[in-house]
Amino acid sequence: MKVKNIRIRIEEYAQGEHLPEPDRLLLDEAREATRTSYSPYSEFRVGAAVLLENGLVIRGSNQENASYPLGLCAERVALFHANAVYPELKVVAIAISAEAQNFVTRSPVTPCGGCRQVMAEVENRRDAPIRIIMSGQEGVIQLVHGIEDLLPLSFREDNLKKKREE
Repeated sequence: MKVKNIRIRIEEYAQGEHLPEPDRLLLDEAREATRTSYSPYSEFRVGAAVLLENGLVIRGSNQENASYPLGLCAERVALFHANAVYPELKVVAIAISAEAQNFVTRSPVTPCGGCRQVMAEVENRRDAPIRIIMSGQEGVIQLVHGIEDLLPLSFREDNLKKKREE
């Protein structure tokens, strides 16, 4: 038997600490994106903003459906839109924020498993890590420098494409 340890690195910025300017601006875009959320069932509005390598920002928000599995998370809305319209551009960063109708979100909202897997695919597709900035309405802001810190054992393309042994 062999034991492997996995370490992750998360930067936390306390209220009042200075998030680097580009990350703060992207987070502001994510917070603005919560306004277009369609979330009548959960009343939990999530916004995401994707920064492309050319400086363009793409927003997305969660879109719910009465048949719950048919909804889509803000992160995937933004990433799929960015990849569909600008397939040749790398994703540099994504910011995610959330607010609820009946309470204040005091901890960072983190991507669900499906969104983490999509982020892993986007990173793998362009061979470039994505900076991920996560926040709620109040409290700390968390930042990681690639999906490996949120999904260390992701399913990757090389799991599917195997060469036959000759």
